[in-house]
Amino acid sequence: MPRVLVVGSINMDLIVRCARVPEEGETVHGDSFATAGGGKGANQAVAASRLGARTSLVARVGEDEFGPKLLSNLEQDGVNTEAVISDPKAPSGVALILLEHGGHNRIVVMNGANARLGEPDVRAGQALVADSDVVLFQLEIPIPVIAEVAAAARESGVPSILDAGPATPTAVEAGLPALIDIISPNETEAEILTGIAVRDLGDAARAASRFHAMGARDVVLKLGAQGAYWSGPGGEIHVAGFPIEAVDTTAAGDAFTACLGVGIASGANMPAAIHRANAAGALACLKLGAQPSMPTCEEVDAFLRDHAA
Repeated sequence: MPRVLVVGSINMDLIVRCARVPEEGETVHGDSFATAGGGKGANQAVAASRLGARTSLVARVGEDEFGPKLLSNLEQDGVNTEAVISDPKAPSGVALILLEHGGHNRIVVMNGANARLGEPDVRAGQALVADSDVVLFQLEIPIPVIAEVAAAARESGVPSILDAGPATPTAVEAGLPALIDIISPNETEAEILTGIAVRDLGDAARAASRFHAMGARDVVLKLGAQGAYWSGPGGEIHVAGFPIEAVDTTAAGDAFTACLGVGIASGANMPAAIHRANAAGALACLKLGAQPSMPTCEEVDAFLRDHAA
């Protein structure tokens, strides 16, 4: 069984569905409201566990009404939460999500306890690295924590993946691309981090080259419906996506990253891992909510059989 360590965020998602998001100063009526477990770290931990990995999470929640529910959700999906701290000094992270018809979204994140990861979390992550086959990071937690645990993974020979969202130039200034084995932004995140607008495969190649110049070994650019582009020591390739009618694109990138990580941890080559990750990302777009939409291994297998060339 592949072993996945996730160091990242946990949020409670507050989701309002509406025909369209409001313009400045405008009020629109919503169609429905729901809450669901979220946060890029927790999403990826749930996805990795559902995809068949033994998964541990290093994170923080607040000692508030959301904290126990968020932990319960994770534990029900088999995620090891022994390294998740309940922090009395900050509320649990919250994401306010406006979901338009057609699946497009606008998200505002309040980091809360996620912003308080520090030395105890670094020690927990470093202790778990040696018992892991891959480590997943995102940018919803303090960058020094990512850097220190990534350095421990590098020293232990454990591959690491950075889902580069939400993108911030501070990640580049801190030298994260050189500490991480695989960096995986979407088009918007790639532009923020490299200054190159990614509109086609040529742009993707140029952005990947910029990441390589920053020290990144492998670059996996998520291209939405167009699939993904990989550039690394083993070559480069565009892996096509799957045609779907999206219901909610929230956390599709998290499903992709988790599946990519499970593939790498299982010994799959990069094109095969990306192909399967594209399927996981597509499946996540077919259900409402972040963690509720994370697919199982069986669902990915069935989807790939249904979409075989």
